[in-house]
Amino acid sequence: MSQARDHRGDHWPIRPFRNRVAGPRASACRRAVAQLAAGTPVLPVLIVTVVVLADLAAGAGMIWLPLLAAGPALAATTNGPRGVLCVGFFALALGATLGTRDSVPPRELAAVLSALVAVTLASGLASALRGRRERVLAAVRSVAETAQHALLAPVPATVGPFQVAVRYSAAAAEARIGGDLYALIPTPYGVRLIVGDVRGKGLPAVGTVALVLGVFREAAYDEPDLLAVVDRIERSLARNLGPDDFVTAVVAGFPQAGQLEVVNCGHTPPLLVNASGSVAAVDPTHPAPPLGLRALTGDTPGLQVLPFADGDQLLLYTDGVTEARDRGRAFYPLAEGLERHVSDEPAHTLSALQDELLAHVGGRLHDDAALLLIRKPALAEAEVPEALIPEPTPPARSSWISAVSSDVVPGH
Repeated sequence: MSQARDHRGDHWPIRPFRNRVAGPRASACRRAVAQLAAGTPVLPVLIVTVVVLADLAAGAGMIWLPLLAAGPALAATTNGPRGVLCVGFFALALGATLGTRDSVPPRELAAVLSALVAVTLASGLASALRGRRERVLAAVRSVAETAQHALLAPVPATVGPFQVAVRYSAAAAEARIGGDLYALIPTPYGVRLIVGDVRGKGLPAVGTVALVLGVFREAAYDEPDLLAVVDRIERSLARNLGPDDFVTAVVAGFPQAGQLEVVNCGHTPPLLVNASGSVAAVDPTHPAPPLGLRALTGDTPGLQVLPFADGDQLLLYTDGVTEARDRGRAFYPLAEGLERHVSDEPAHTLSALQDELLAHVGGRLHDDAALLLIRKPALAEAEVPEALIPEPTPPARSSWISAVSSDVVPGH
């Protein structure tokens, strides 16, 4: 048996060893072929080839030769300077050959080939400038994405005892952040969250979004009272916003198990889904003006305390969702959509809602839109996955090794 183990140890690694040798080479070859295919100006070469075939078929000479300039001109839109020059020289060589074959007068042929050289050089310069602008744009996008990432930090799938999911769509196609905001953080006073909508949309509202989120994240850790968190945001906005600017927001917290606190400042009411799947709007009992406008009315927001049992869910959203219209100018029915798609997985629920919303508007939203869904799983749900995790089975692996050994011994 020991000889069988030695025999297996000498010969079984041969196949993995070949894979280690051939694998990197094959992978390098595949990468090289892929890079070559990606950098090859296939369409420009195809156009040049079509022009050549047309000339060969018709034998018209000068009529077709000027069309060879389309090859390097097109290559400038898709390839770098090297690809443009390759296509240009390829077209130049074919043009000279065809011109000689068709007995084109030397002066006319020289004029055509000179124009082809000029187009190739101009296209190469345009390609170099385009590549430079693309590199600058990529660097700017990288910086912008980093800034946007810092403002609207990704929300994990689990925060404290809650399941969480977020979907966000900015009205500006080039941006990932606009006038809507959200944040959800665990604090010494329980999980707290905010969803809001800045007056205006797109990139001009980003500064206000940064201000609100910065104050909320700091105050949520410091203030034991949720109303004090809202007051901190109000004071900061009163000092920094213009007279016509404001922010609608809902601030919520879960100070203890089975309890939900909500402060609504002129925002669309959240939707509460109980364990049975029924949906109800959490209308504010003490309506308050948006953040930044309290000095004009003197009204202060009130704190709503609601039960939040295991299996309940809370959906916070912005008006970019409820005011989305289809071609018939009908608004998207969010409550009905939530009741149709609600599940035990917030991510699945929001994905279904987002798909239905985009289908409702025809593929693209014209306003910033945010959805944040939080769910308190039942204790039994949290325990089931751990109970279902299979334990390792060493005997099964031992029996597999024994079977392999029995297959090797007779061959030895």
